[in-house]
Amino acid sequence: MTQPSSKPDMSTLSEGMKAFVAHLIELRDRLLRAVLAVVVLMLMLFPWASELFTIFATPVISSLPDGQTMIATGAISPFFIPIKLAALAAVFIAMPYILYQLWAFIAPGLYQHEKRLAVPLIVSSSILFYVGAGFAYFIVIPAVFHFMAMFAPDGVTFMPDIGNYLDFAIGLFFTFGLAFEVPVAVVLLSAVGIVTPDQLAEKRRYAILVAFIIGAIFTPPDILSQFMLAVPVWLLYELGILVARVMLKNKRKDNDEDSSDESEEDAPQLAAPIAAALPAALAGELSADEASVTPPVDAAPAATDADDTLDMDAEFARAEEEERHLNAGEAPEPSDTDHVTETQPQDDEPGLIHRDDRATSLQEPTSPQESDDDTQPNKPNP
Repeated sequence: MTQPSSKPDMSTLSEGMKAFVAHLIELRDRLLRAVLAVVVLMLMLFPWASELFTIFATPVISSLPDGQTMIATGAISPFFIPIKLAALAAVFIAMPYILYQLWAFIAPGLYQHEKRLAVPLIVSSSILFYVGAGFAYFIVIPAVFHFMAMFAPDGVTFMPDIGNYLDFAIGLFFTFGLAFEVPVAVVLLSAVGIVTPDQLAEKRRYAILVAFIIGAIFTPPDILSQFMLAVPVWLLYELGILVARVMLKNKRKDNDEDSSDESEEDAPQLAAPIAAALPAALAGELSADEASVTPPVDAAPAATDADDTLDMDAEFARAEEEERHLNAGEAPEPSDTDHVTETQPQDDEPGLIHRDDRATSLQEPTSPQESDDDTQPNKPNP
């Protein structure tokens, strides 16, 4: 009896389901790599877990009054808390690699301009997260614990528990790390086109109110920590508006340059055939295909000269025949040309009208008597 295979049969799946399963397999591989990196870093940090916790608790120890230290109230806190801190430190250190695995998973589905935008955003978000965590470690935590120690009642020794301090410090790290991502969120919203920098500037008072609300919720119940979170968030909001305006200005400049480049590229393409055809047309060296499209300039005048020569010969012959009949005292026979001239409208035979004009011009140099006789052909010759 054969065992059923746990691997799905890809041959029986549709194309859409095959693509979905392939994406799930790739996501599983990316997550396994990220988890493996965290586990390796945690194993490397485990031998120095106690020293790591000492460095982590330095801001609190330096803020306590002289002679006071931290305590451990749990039964397994001295062993479990350093290991927990080593695991969190491993995640904190491996964050760039985790973000890289996330980027490698979503990058194939992005356009080129989205990839160019995503890489700076991922790098800047990682840097801002570390800056926020460092701000909480070096400035916020010492100030908060110093403030708490000052207001301790008489007869009460302020000695924080290591477990409570770890949870409190990790919460502050992530709170300030995520709060420092405000410029990235502002720039991303502006780049996508959801809002504009001017609209963000108009909603500044609401952003300040939201910053103080976040500070009141995610910080200890004291006015100092609330201001220490709200003021940086407000300043980072203003920084995001400034960066969004610069990016929008550069984008408009690039679009103008691209449009001007396209117009400059189109103009030579349109003018090139004309510029190439002009010398050949002037020199009479057009090809057979070009000659069929563009008739030669000298073709019409040559045909006109040939017609003029034949018309002149016919007019001379007609004039001599009319003169002979007039001298003989006979009425001239109507010629085909006169018949055509009388019966045909002027719009039908414009060439025959030109022959009549030429006939008149040919008879002008004759004597006045002959000119009168030509104008009155039925008058007998005296």
